[in-house]
Amino acid sequence: MDWIERMNTAINYIEAHITEELDFAKIAQIACTSAYHFQRIFICMTGMSLSGYIRRRKMTLAVADVKNGNAKIVDIALKYGYNSPTAFNRAFQSIHGIAPSLVRQDGVTVKSYPPISFKITVKGVDGMNYRIEKKESFRIVGLSAPLDNDFYSEYNQQLVSSMWQLADTNGTTAKLLSLMDGQPTGLLGVMVCDDSLEEWRYFAAVSSKKEIDSTLEAYIVPPYTWAIFSGEGNTVDAIKDLGIRVITEWLPTSGYEYDNGPDIEVYLSEAQGNAKFEFWMPVKKA
Repeated sequence: MDWIERMNTAINYIEAHITEELDFAKIAQIACTSAYHFQRIFICMTGMSLSGYIRRRKMTLAVADVKNGNAKIVDIALKYGYNSPTAFNRAFQSIHGIAPSLVRQDGVTVKSYPPISFKITVKGVDGMNYRIEKKESFRIVGLSAPLDNDFYSEYNQQLVSSMWQLADTNGTTAKLLSLMDGQPTGLLGVMVCDDSLEEWRYFAAVSSKKEIDSTLEAYIVPPYTWAIFSGEGNTVDAIKDLGIRVITEWLPTSGYEYDNGPDIEVYLSEAQGNAKFEFWMPVKKA
């Protein structure tokens, strides 16, 4: 079974258990990947987060329950995992734009989101430069902070942005650059999201063997085979777009699949409007 089939099997599991509390790690396990990598693949291929998709499916099914039955709103809320009518109403209105009680009126417009399915599509008009390299373990040093296990949450996005802003303004970025003495060369954004860890963490770091003070921490990146993609442009948008292309265009037909290691963004230069960077993806033979 290839990974496209495994992704579809995971979607079937979500549908079969949509009224239960869904565990992202369990969903990812069905797809034979980590919770982080499943979420990354999911959002790259669908344009929405896994939590957002599940919410849309629940609220689509809730419309039928509200409209076609005599069940109380509070009971429907409990069915879909909402412990209070207020939370259910908020989620319902975020999808449909109206309160659930209004759905029982004639002529009311609501939205329907059917189950998704994954398939390979023909893309790739523009080429991507990449190389496959085996690397022994290496040490990174820098700042880190814990992440939500819903990786694409607003909290996580704001956390990563604020970490780099703070590092730039308080001198930490310059300090890290002075410590850099190994490969990969450049400032590193490292997503340490192994399911075996108690918590996921994001590192703003560099590769270094030098001693550090108490303001920084170290992490050993284990040995992996890496698919390394290079790009340039506006750093934030361009590296995000490159990651999406790697997952949607390169990965499905590459003969590789995600290994359970960190994603690494390597910022090679900071030329205004034309930064050079690399995206390191841990891979193994499919």
